[in-house]
Amino acid sequence: MGKYHHVYEKLLSITSEQNVMVDEHLKKHMYTRLGGKADFFVTPSSLDEVQQIVKLAKQEDIPFTLLGNGSNLIIRDGGIRGIVLSPKRFTAINREGNSIVAEAGARIIDASRKALDEELSGLEFACGIPGTVGGALYMNAGAYGGEVKDVLRDAVVVNRDGDVLKVTADQLDLSYRSSNIPEKGYIVLQATFDLKPGNYDEIKAMMDDLTYKRESKQPLEYPSCGSVFKRPPGYFAGKLIQDSQLQGKGVGGAEVSTKHAGFIVNKDNATSTDYIKVIEMVQETVKEKFGVELEREVKILGEDN
Repeated sequence: MGKYHHVYEKLLSITSEQNVMVDEHLKKHMYTRLGGKADFFVTPSSLDEVQQIVKLAKQEDIPFTLLGNGSNLIIRDGGIRGIVLSPKRFTAINREGNSIVAEAGARIIDASRKALDEELSGLEFACGIPGTVGGALYMNAGAYGGEVKDVLRDAVVVNRDGDVLKVTADQLDLSYRSSNIPEKGYIVLQATFDLKPGNYDEIKAMMDDLTYKRESKQPLEYPSCGSVFKRPPGYFAGKLIQDSQLQGKGVGGAEVSTKHAGFIVNKDNATSTDYIKVIEMVQETVKEKFGVELEREVKILGEDN
């Protein structure tokens, strides 16, 4: 907590004590099971609390970070200073007409399952994406030919000043695995996905097929951050890594998956430093062998030890 000690009392005046954790190990909250401590890990219970926390961070000039479940993120071993806000208590998913309205802390998988239950088609591609709805918007998540920008109508966000805004999908500049959400400093609170009426059995068949493909090809038995690299033009990252004979190679407890070369797995209590070193090893080797620069899809945040 260090120099931010005085902030603790102010956070407690905004939200309950159970929602404010001090020097919290972030790896407990990360899909990758990697990462150091946060000075404050805060899980607000209401929109008003989110707004007040954002305003507090600005007034006190405290570093502020938004964190979902970290399925496409590596937190360095030194952790994150200041306030880390998690929307984990915002998990409601509802139908409105032919749309699914989901809060930011809900899993995008659960939004796709709600769409199935309501016989709405369009979110099938998301049935195996492990991130939150907020994270899915942040990186325009996609799989098997579909992506968030195909179905997103609008989002409710809080900006850096603590103001609540409704923004359209077009205003988020969604493109391949990116958006302007980090640049704008938005905190996503809710997303509305426009879908089409469909047949339950047909939607389920497609989701079952995609789930089978995912489970049979991806190393889900170990923590990971999913596909580490973006697809380079004209190539497949996994094929380049496989052809570089890097599968099974690693550093410490992290290694390139033997099941899917595009994944790096936390096989044995890896540190973030281990994981990042494996990423760099892969990039260097592929560049040396094929002259192709692999760009990270996964984000890296935080401080070194």
